Parts: sequence; structure tokens; C-alpha cells
Amino acid sequence: MFRLKILLLAVVPLFFAVSAIILILFYQSEDLIEEQLQRIESNVISSKANELKSYMDLALAAVDHVYRNAGDNDIQAQEQVKAILNELTYGEDGYFFAYDDEGTGLVHPGQPEIVGLNWRGLQDSKGRLIIKELSDRAKKGGGYYRYLWEKPSTDKVAEKLGYAVILDKWQWMIGTGIYLDDIYKEIETRKNEIKNRVYKAFIVIFTIAIVALVGVFLSGIVIQANERKLADSKLKELTQRIVEFQEEERGRVSRELHDGISQILVSVKYCIELAVDKITQGADDAIQPMEKGAKGLATAIGEVRRISRDLRPSVLDDIGLSAALDSMSHEFGERTGIEVTFKRHSCTKELGQEVKTTLFRVAQEALTNIERHSGASRVTIELLKRVDGVRLKISDDGVGFDVLRMEGRKNAFHGIGLRNMQERLEFHGGELTVWSSPDKGTVVEARLPNRVLMNE
Repeated sequence: MFRLKILLLAVVPLFFAVSAIILILFYQSEDLIEEQLQRIESNVISSKANELKSYMDLALAAVDHVYRNAGDNDIQAQEQVKAILNELTYGEDGYFFAYDDEGTGLVHPGQPEIVGLNWRGLQDSKGRLIIKELSDRAKKGGGYYRYLWEKPSTDKVAEKLGYAVILDKWQWMIGTGIYLDDIYKEIETRKNEIKNRVYKAFIVIFTIAIVALVGVFLSGIVIQANERKLADSKLKELTQRIVEFQEEERGRVSRELHDGISQILVSVKYCIELAVDKITQGADDAIQPMEKGAKGLATAIGEVRRISRDLRPSVLDDIGLSAALDSMSHEFGERTGIEVTFKRHSCTKELGQEVKTTLFRVAQEALTNIERHSGASRVTIELLKRVDGVRLKISDDGVGFDVLRMEGRKNAFHGIGLRNMQERLEFHGGELTVWSSPDKGTVVEARLPNRVLMNE
């Protein structure tokens, strides 16, 4: 019963946490939907504005043959232009209108009663001076203006986007416009469709979450029913160390990626951009930054291979521990300039795969410490088979450190990786010994018992 209560205490907060996450995502999706729809509206209106300009260009082209040859006060030509504009329509509610410089209506196919009257001070219900604003924008080279106007097909007032230009010779403002209510209806319909999809998706997610929580609860009951005792403190500590080790390894890989590959790739990017600029400018020396970029990519590839090999060297699986240690020693020497000697023994063929991995990681951690802290010029790696088991010894001629002092400091060994080595060896019944002094360097010895040997 006590364990069941513990399980409930774990599942109930998880249920509320999942529910809270789903609700947060739901409300965030609302904001995202609104943002996307606003972008859609902006794009649609922008498209319609370009469409209006195209219609205006067509209208101007239709009257150009008359307007171009007319005089400033050519009444006959003006009447011809009016007639042409009255005949030009597009869509259900698309037409052209014209007003003179005083605001008197000249052409308005949808509302002929406007013609002959002055509308300079006409305002819509929001106080916007329609004809004046359109005329002002037209005199500035053409422009758009929103206002409310009666829609011919419905006889109802709707928001309209107008576009107007000026005929300089006669000081006529010619305009056209498109009603936006249909666009808003389409966007609203689309918004409802998207919301319905989101609602359905969240219902599915919530259902899956509930099923998963129920499954977790039932699984917990089954596990609790089959358990006979709780994990001891050592197991808990080991679990925590595994998590810490994983984080350390991730941090190491992250640092190597950031400090090495990332900087190399940035350099390659700059080389390529420089080459592109030179090619664009027609320069003859564009090949030089390209070659430098290619060398950088080759270096990045080498770094990726090295990191991959550090994470899990394929040679360890393919041809065994000795070859892997030999390869790592050679690569370490080339990279650091430290002289490395590797002495092998045939006992590695009798080691299991997990033991090989453990010994490889111990050597890898030791070489990392030597590179970072020792200042050594020579390193010796020995893999030996003794009467009491297998030994891996890594020695260097570096500056050394005070082992007793390090042992007395909390988490000191953790900082230089010795704790990781020790725990890996303890898992197989082995142990780690470290000797160090300023004049003799450091020796790290990993010992494993005979029981790790096997006949492959």
C-alpha cells in the first residue's frame, strides 16, 4: 500500500504537468494561428494592391491614345476618356472613377448620381476624407488609401482599398479599388478550419497522454508487485555517477565541437564568402580562398573522425584492444608532439568486449590528463598479463601532482577523471593505483583479476 501511494504521488503530478504543458501549447498555438493569419492577410492585401496597380496600368493604357494627343482643355478628348473609363470594369464590383482637382465627380459607373457634384469634403463613418486623401496620394505619384464605401453588389458599406493616380494635363484623379470584406471572410473561414484542426490534434495528444499515464501507472503497479527490495545506496550512487559521466562526456564533445569544428567551419564559411565576392567582382585570385576553405573542410573532417573515434573507435571492435591502443598512441603522439611508446601482450585476445572497452577508456582518460596537466615529453603504455591478472600501466615524465592531497579534497579525482577510471575498473572487480612525484612523473596502473580472461 505504501508503494502504491508513492506511485500515485509520482503519477498525479505527472498528469497535472502533462495537462499544463498541453494547455500552454494550446494557448501558444492560438497566438501562432493569429500571427500566421495576420501574415496571410498582409500578403493577400499586398497581392491585391499589386493587382489594383495592374488594373490602373491597363486603364491608363486604354485612354492613352486619346489623352496623349489632347490639349489642356480639349473637351472632346475629355469626354472620350470619360466614356472609356465608364466602360472599363473587372470582377463583380470592380470599376474606375474620376474626379477633377476641385473634387467634382467626373466618372463613377457604380453610382452615376455622384457625377457633377463636388465631393471634396466627403467623409466615411470613421471620419476619413475619401476624395481629398485619394487626390493627395495621386498627386504624389500614385498611392493607396483605405476607406468605407458602398458595395454595388450588396448595397452595403464595406471596407475598400483604393488606388489613385493623376492625369497631370487635366489635373484629374483617376482611381479604382477592391472591397476587402470577401478577403476577411475567407481569412475567417481559414482561421476556423485551422482552429478545428488544432483542437482535434490536441484532443488526440491529450488522449495519448492519458493512455500513456495510465500505462505508466499500471506498469508501476506490476513492477511494484514484482519487486522484492529497494535499490541500496550504492546502486543509487552508481546511477548518479552514470548520469554525471554522461553529462561530462556530452560536455567534452560539445566543447570539442564548439572550440574545434565550429571555428573551422566558420573560417570555411568566410573563405567561401570571400571567394564568391571575388568571383562576383571578376577578380582572378578567387581560387586562393577556395583552396583555403577546402583545407579547412579537410581539417574539420579529420576532427569529426577523431571525435567519432574517441566516442567509439571502430578499430576496437574490428581488430581488438592492442590495435586500438596502438592507433590511439600514434594519433596522440602526432597531435601533441609527445613521444609515446606502446608495449603490448597477446592476452588481449582473451578479454571480453566490455573489459576491452574499460581498458581503452582508462588509457584514453589517462592520455587526456597527460595532455592537459602533465607537461610531459615521453609517455609509455604497457598492457601486460601477470599471474594475478591483467595490468594496464600508463607512465609519463611530467610534473606530477600530490596524490595524498588530491585524495583529501572532495571531488578532486572527479575533476581529473580518476574517479571515472576507478569506477569502471571496480565494475569488473579491478582497482586503480596512482603514483606521482614532481621528479619522477606519474604512473597510472589499472589491474583486473584473472576472471576477466575468457577463451574467445
